[in-house]
Amino acid sequence: MHSIRTPIGSFFIIVILLLMDTYIFQAIKTVSLSASPKLKVVIYSVYWVLSAIAIICFLLFVFTEQSFMGKKFRTYLFATFIGLFLAKLVAVVFFFVDDVRRVIQWVSLKLFFDKPVAPAMYADGISRSAFLSWFGLAAGGSIFGSLLYGFSNKYNYRIKRLQLRYDHLPAAFKGLKIIHISDIHSGSFTDKKAVQRGVEKIQLEKPDIILFTGDLVNDRSTEMADYMDVFNKLNAPMGVFSSLGNHDYGDYVRWPYAGVSKDQNLENLKKIHAELGWRLLMNEHVVLEKDGAEIALLGIENWSNKARFPKHGRMDLAHQGTEKYPFKILLSHDPSHWDAEVKTKYTNVDLMLSGHTHGMQFGVEIPGFKWSPVQYMYKQWAGLYEDGKQKLYVNPGFGFIGYPGRVGILPEITVIELL
Repeated sequence: MHSIRTPIGSFFIIVILLLMDTYIFQAIKTVSLSASPKLKVVIYSVYWVLSAIAIICFLLFVFTEQSFMGKKFRTYLFATFIGLFLAKLVAVVFFFVDDVRRVIQWVSLKLFFDKPVAPAMYADGISRSAFLSWFGLAAGGSIFGSLLYGFSNKYNYRIKRLQLRYDHLPAAFKGLKIIHISDIHSGSFTDKKAVQRGVEKIQLEKPDIILFTGDLVNDRSTEMADYMDVFNKLNAPMGVFSSLGNHDYGDYVRWPYAGVSKDQNLENLKKIHAELGWRLLMNEHVVLEKDGAEIALLGIENWSNKARFPKHGRMDLAHQGTEKYPFKILLSHDPSHWDAEVKTKYTNVDLMLSGHTHGMQFGVEIPGFKWSPVQYMYKQWAGLYEDGKQKLYVNPGFGFIGYPGRVGILPEITVIELL
């Protein structure tokens, strides 16, 4: 498969965009049939200008250096392109449905009407549905509008509270207050003060322990340079513990970068966890002690049941020696690990904490209803899941990546109280 950063790959993407634009333009002409000639010129011009902007955004993002106009500009440049592309893709679905209707109607006329009658009915072809054309354009416009609105939500941190009851939890740990965060993705941040406000929200909760489930950076350990003095403010009486996510391994960039190898980048990232005062758990467990009682906290490297994500985690190593502890918490970045291994092989793990999905940063979450496109890829993608005595909580992420915003699925700080 050609990368979009190669001339061939970029040419392929542009051809797709132009084909979509031409297809959508037919619907534009349908809904503007009754417009005056001057208004048609305005409508057509606006449409093709927007299409040109999408292509320009794409070309600038692909063929300019990362330093071009700064990270913030490039982030929004890419987001504008993605937003316009998704809006057009949604619109195309409705137009395609309309074209299927037209084909079926045309075939029906051919098959079931006499030749003397049929020409009067379809001599000029079956016309497009103005309703479906309008509906498709409105749906596409709504998608684009919601994505623009979502820019304002990327630092809109939500406190999510839940109480989890366990009969076998040692009495000393009843009332334990856990802060769970995930997917910081520091390489995407462009507003340090906003991130500071998020960290302050965490500290105001006065947690007993803070647990982070991976993806501290997008790719490179250097992305944390400007945020060390923000996240080193995280502290709790029982400590801050962390694990690695798929992005922490630097699998999505070319190495070496600035003289640093991929392996060295990972080692540097491990040191950053330590410099922050976080205890990074690498396929191991630690014992949490309170008033003479003990429970086990396990943490593994990224382990995914999805083929395109790494399986560095060693649950066998982390779990070894924990049998004697009555309660176990597991930090594992990818929620697909729960069904694939934890529920089948490690049934005495009481609570697994994950992240990874971000809730796709797009969806709907209201009382009694929750939806995101990511649910078609991940069975467990946000919130609490239970199977017998085992529980999984998937945090939709503190940060963001790719699209610099959130629609419906807000960045989350999870407050868990064990009862």
